[in-house]
Amino acid sequence: MAIIEGRNPVIEALKNNRKIEKLIINKSSKEGSVKKIIAMAKDQNVIVQYVDRHKLDEMSESHAHQGVMAIISEYNYYEIEDILEIAREKNEDPFFIILDGITDPHNLGSIIRTVDAVGAHGVIIPKRRSVHITPIVAKASAGAVEYVPVCKVTNIVNTIKKLKENGLWIAAVDMDGEVFHKQNLTGPLALVIGSEGEGISRLVKENCDFTVKMPMAGNVTSLNASVAGGILLYEVYRQRNAEK
Repeated sequence: MAIIEGRNPVIEALKNNRKIEKLIINKSSKEGSVKKIIAMAKDQNVIVQYVDRHKLDEMSESHAHQGVMAIISEYNYYEIEDILEIAREKNEDPFFIILDGITDPHNLGSIIRTVDAVGAHGVIIPKRRSVHITPIVAKASAGAVEYVPVCKVTNIVNTIKKLKENGLWIAAVDMDGEVFHKQNLTGPLALVIGSEGEGISRLVKENCDFTVKMPMAGNVTSLNASVAGGILLYEVYRQRNAEK
């Protein structure tokens, strides 16, 4: 079992018909969006349990539950074939984000939120050296985790090779590359973003087709992973929609 925390993430889970075992709600919070959540739960025959706030505080991982939690089954990760098929069904060039060593749940949640906003098809994370889908990730994504397919793979290098076999170009985000807005980021594409501390691992970088970088005019030498990811994601979105 897992937990979704916060009003918006729980609303999105209900809207997406996520299998919810039980809602746990602060018994003193029954107005506004909480009232909406209770009504949605009733329509879907979801059990609602009312508890004191301190009980929610004890259960919370994010410490930002807003008086609402949902007990759900564990996140159902996707396979590479699934997200490739999603792009084919939409008749769109595949656009994926590969995260190499992102361990901060807030970064992962923020990236998933931006992936949903730009209409990318999925996020790929490694099974090791990475944060997975947790209540904090779901909360940071503002519920976007209910709509963005996340694939957990054993080996990123092998995954990159498989994506290449399916016609994708792989772009590493690294300071050694060409400024991102000078690169053609249209067509089938996967962006690889590394951790703030270590960046993209050597083998992963060596298997990418080209490298893009963020221009830096200040004194710091890097950006938060979710900020850099957001800028790059929207550049891809801009280039793909330039003629629309």
